[in-house]
Amino acid sequence: MPRKSEPKLDNCVRELRTQLKLTQQSLADKVGVTRQTIVAMESSSYVPSLPLAIRLSRVFDRAVEEVFTLEE
Repeated sequence: MPRKSEPKLDNCVRELRTQLKLTQQSLADKVGVTRQTIVAMESSSYVPSLPLAIRLSRVFDRAVEEVFTLEE
């Protein structure tokens, strides 16, 4: 039986970060990751853990579902 493809997780991290005038490094510092993690997340090549997604949503003062969207 063929495997169903994994859903893609889209995000608006870059847009929200720039609205708050945060650099990638300052956002990384706020949520406890490296700048490279933020770069990878903004390019949708990295899917964050749930705790990281929650920390990001708190920085942006948004619900997790407003920051991340599951594309079926």
